[in-house]
Amino acid sequence: MAMTVEGLAGLAFMFSSSILLQILACALYNNWWPLLSALMYVLVPMPCLFFGGGSTHFLTSRDSDGWINAAKFLTGASSVGSIAIPVILRHADLISTGAMWIEFTSFFILVCTVMCFHRVSLEEDW
Repeated sequence: MAMTVEGLAGLAFMFSSSILLQILACALYNNWWPLLSALMYVLVPMPCLFFGGGSTHFLTSRDSDGWINAAKFLTGASSVGSIAIPVILRHADLISTGAMWIEFTSFFILVCTVMCFHRVSLEEDW
């Protein structure tokens, strides 16, 4: 399955709907604290860029290089942070339950988008 225009448009739609839900979680409840988890969306791909050479192939490899293990750890920690930040904000009563669930839905859509892109990029040599 090569990356087609339809596939690229679908990935763009999924990504933009995730960002839209992120903003709606803030705007609907007139509280901009949920946007703090968008910071984690920026931090998640950074280990891939710095330690993985810009590729996601190292995430599925069994290489045990120190830098690759550090990149896997940082990717996992920032992914868990994307879930933990809305929960912590809800526990501190800074956001409402509805905003937390919208944040979770946004994160789920973003993860599905990344997994679809990862699958397509594994099958295709750039």
